[in-house]
Amino acid sequence: MMSQQNNNTFYILSLGCPKNEVDAECMSYALSNADYNFVDDPFKANYLIVNTCGFIQSAKEEAISAILDLAEIKQKNLEHNLVSHLIVTGCLSQRYAKQIYSEFPEVDLVLGTAQYDQIVESVYKLKENQNLRKSLPEKPGSLDHLFHGEQAATDRSYAYLKIAEGCSNHCAFCAIPGIRGPLLSRKLEDVVAEAKILTERGFKEVILIAQDTTRYGLDIYGKPYLIELLKELIGIPNIGLIRLMYVYGDVFSDELIDFMAEHEQIAAYIDLPIQHASDKILKSMGRRDTNQQLRQLIAKLRSKIHNLILRTTVLVGFPGETDQDFIELKNFIEDIKFDRLGCFVFSPEEGTRAYKMSDLPPAEIAESRYHEIMTLQRKISLEKNKARIGQIYQVLLEDISEDGIFFVGRSYGEAPNIDPSIFVLAQQADLKIGDVAAVKIIDADDYELIGVSTDEHT
Repeated sequence: MMSQQNNNTFYILSLGCPKNEVDAECMSYALSNADYNFVDDPFKANYLIVNTCGFIQSAKEEAISAILDLAEIKQKNLEHNLVSHLIVTGCLSQRYAKQIYSEFPEVDLVLGTAQYDQIVESVYKLKENQNLRKSLPEKPGSLDHLFHGEQAATDRSYAYLKIAEGCSNHCAFCAIPGIRGPLLSRKLEDVVAEAKILTERGFKEVILIAQDTTRYGLDIYGKPYLIELLKELIGIPNIGLIRLMYVYGDVFSDELIDFMAEHEQIAAYIDLPIQHASDKILKSMGRRDTNQQLRQLIAKLRSKIHNLILRTTVLVGFPGETDQDFIELKNFIEDIKFDRLGCFVFSPEEGTRAYKMSDLPPAEIAESRYHEIMTLQRKISLEKNKARIGQIYQVLLEDISEDGIFFVGRSYGEAPNIDPSIFVLAQQADLKIGDVAAVKIIDADDYELIGVSTDEHT
């Protein structure tokens, strides 16, 4: 049993989006550099850290559940003579620090979204038995915790590269500007330096993430600077696939479309969260697109980028959403036929403009609309996946299926953790995890693709 004196172990649980995952990796790296040891078993940890999401109600509920679980583990650790401290970081902390202290006496410290770089100092103070429970999060908005690629997890083939923090769009439903602050871009040379290190470390895919990737650099350079960044990135020797996540249509320029179309290093994959398709609702949400503008943009994207995979997110149950507004959204989805689509039910969030809006659709209607959208999308996804049967893709083999029969992998058309996997039956004996194999799709359902490795050319 570990003694009270051996108090240099930590456990981190990260919830929510990939941007949160990067923050957690940075904290872990900082602690490891300060001679603290990561353990994957919370029952063996002196410092229990949960990096929370607090974007919508379901995320808050998940975060609270995680805090309760770790609080129970902390108590059990103490009973077994293992000194444990509980630290809550991230979005929920930024929004509800006082409530966390009040409702969870087991929590020793709350750190906000601009305090990730303080994790080592904070752990040291707890180690010295300092009471930090009166400490409250600082103003959001900081890049100080971000490193240059050394922190990325080595047990996977891809790495997330955060290029900016915060958001200045202020959509009516979104709490992110209050949680993360306004757009704060990293300098181009810092992002490129990190990408070089990730490439040298052998990552085969670099995924650019920010709350609004397309506005990267606007705060530093006076204009969106994503193209300039991409020009630098594709010039890195041996860089793998570059994937863009979370783009906004209103600043998706023709120049950017042409650049993506011309360079195969950039995945023909776009995550374009439209949120809705009714002009009335889009305006009420504070979005800058219209139904027609979105249709024109998507048509242009598909005409210029070969074999484009298009993903989106929509929101139902927004205040003022009528049956007609919902029909417009359904019609749009039926017409466009997104390859992938996620749907959420509106959650009124404190501090947003939508929080006090009237005409909120009844919960049962919003839930019914959610199920209608997802039922529709399942049919579209099945159609899209069936159309890929017979096609050959370069697939990155990342795992083995539970039954031990298939490799599990992704092509350019699947983002990790959110899109379906490709199950690959190997026909070459020398294939292994980490390889990129030519795979012919032989079967598909709405959320799964099955293929066989092949010597045929794509």
